[in-house]
Amino acid sequence: MKRQQDSDMARERQEMVAQLEFYGIRNARVLEAFRMVRRHLFVDEESRPYAYGDRAMPIGFGQTISQPYTVAYMTSLLAERVPSGKVLEIGTGSGYQAAILDALGYRVFTIERIAGLYERAGRVLDALDLPVQRRLGDGTLGWPEEAPFDGIIVTAAAPHEPHTLMNQLADGGVMIVPVGDLGSQQMTVIRRRGDRFEHEIFHSFAFVPLCGREGWGDNNE
Repeated sequence: MKRQQDSDMARERQEMVAQLEFYGIRNARVLEAFRMVRRHLFVDEESRPYAYGDRAMPIGFGQTISQPYTVAYMTSLLAERVPSGKVLEIGTGSGYQAAILDALGYRVFTIERIAGLYERAGRVLDALDLPVQRRLGDGTLGWPEEAPFDGIIVTAAAPHEPHTLMNQLADGGVMIVPVGDLGSQQMTVIRRRGDRFEHEIFHSFAFVPLCGREGWGDNNE
């Protein structure tokens, strides 16, 4: 792993990791990534004192940075099934999830549909010198030029299984996606086995809607 050189708010990060362990996150590699990545750099100045609390925080444009537990939970589901390789993130948001994936050693590709978030996250990722490949566009359509992917993480609520993204998985690849209505979604793991897809269903979460051609649409319809 690449160690990000900075000690500011290290105590707060350690306290956050201890809380993640208390909540049941056990993957040592994931916990170490959370120790390394400076979450406070991915929120605005006034929010930084609260960056390591286990809460979602607004990042503008009606979007949020997910609470650390949610990010850790999704990341653990991926890391336990696909420990390395090429990963596509749908919904760059603040850039924090992409930085966590990079800290785990994945080759990271990320798509954001909101230009303001895309530009802001890009500035942070560039300042940290992280080799995350970024695209502005409809994440529900994936990144066909770079497919197949060993892993795909969807960081917004899908109304149904995202079939275009599923078809961009490598054989044996895994997608982590919350699927459900706008109020609550089931965290779902989809693994590709040739032309078949296997499913595992986990806990309920509440995410912002996945918008796009194969999502809710811009009017959540």
